[in-house]
Amino acid sequence: MTAEAPPLQDGAPVLVSVLENHRFDEAALAGYLSGRLPGFNGSGLVVRQFQGGQSNPTFHLQTPSGAYVLRKKPPGKLLPSAHAVEREFRVMQALAGSEVPVPMTHLLCEDADVIGTPFFVMDHVPGRIFADRVMLSGTAEDRRAVYGELARVLAALHRVDWRAAGLADFGKTEQYMERQVQRWTRQWEASKVEEMPAMDRVAAWLSAHLPEDSEIAIAHGDYRLGNVILHPTEPRIAAVLDWELATLGHPLADLAYACLTYHLPPGPTGLTGVLGTDYQQMGIPTQEEFVAAYCRAAGRPVPADLDVFIVFSMFRLASIVAGVWRRALDGNASDPRAIGYRERYRGMADGAWTIAQRLGA
Repeated sequence: MTAEAPPLQDGAPVLVSVLENHRFDEAALAGYLSGRLPGFNGSGLVVRQFQGGQSNPTFHLQTPSGAYVLRKKPPGKLLPSAHAVEREFRVMQALAGSEVPVPMTHLLCEDADVIGTPFFVMDHVPGRIFADRVMLSGTAEDRRAVYGELARVLAALHRVDWRAAGLADFGKTEQYMERQVQRWTRQWEASKVEEMPAMDRVAAWLSAHLPEDSEIAIAHGDYRLGNVILHPTEPRIAAVLDWELATLGHPLADLAYACLTYHLPPGPTGLTGVLGTDYQQMGIPTQEEFVAAYCRAAGRPVPADLDVFIVFSMFRLASIVAGVWRRALDGNASDPRAIGYRERYRGMADGAWTIAQRLGA
């Protein structure tokens, strides 16, 4: 950004008092961190919760020695394999020092007796977070630069040598897409509180149209604008967050998920997606431009079969959102606004089925 360019909108994350259903024993936490967290002696701890986010509740820890972030599993009954803070901690540790910016991690506590669930603590990285997929603030030049940076960092992640990083056992390397379709079909069925035929149709279509599993990389699993911290004033990613769904997987599944911005309409806040809008006037690249930027950075040709991965990504996200809505109905969602997520998952399912029909039987 040039010196003359106006600064981007603040984008500072919102901190609120800990939600009633996410409260835990802060004295027990302070006692546990004393002697384990650099410079913290057990006194002067102030805990606040980050507003938003639908997966693992995240908290800001202010201590006399500095600011940290705690991420924990949510309370209540959880779906199998969901909310894996242990895996988040491990992959961030493995990526430390790579071209993928991640917060420095300090400790993982797997003892649920301390504050009720496992948790980990990492550095607080100052910067701007734009919670959804579409960046509306700043200039067209700013936005163009940010989306270019998103493509560059995703390519950098996929170039990481996962064996050398100590992640050879972080996930299975065979039949990734088949296992993923099965996993998210099970997740949908476990979350289901109503019939939604489009979800069942897409699940069956994907099982019959599995792409070749010829590539393996570290896959973030939820890579989008809302899961990165931007530098306070520059269009540069300071840290990639929310590694809960990370695994070893097909890089095109990650790329397709990052492209969902182009397949989702604007939501209630006007931020969900850009489908049907004149987003190019805003400086946001087209999907073709975004994919080309990623491929240049990754050193690979533009894929011919990305649409199949996009159908999968929409189905997968719909399964996740259906689970969020289910948790809201059960009273243990991270964000009370999730009670209104019914139409979101249904819209994604319908959109996925429309694309699948266009691709043919």
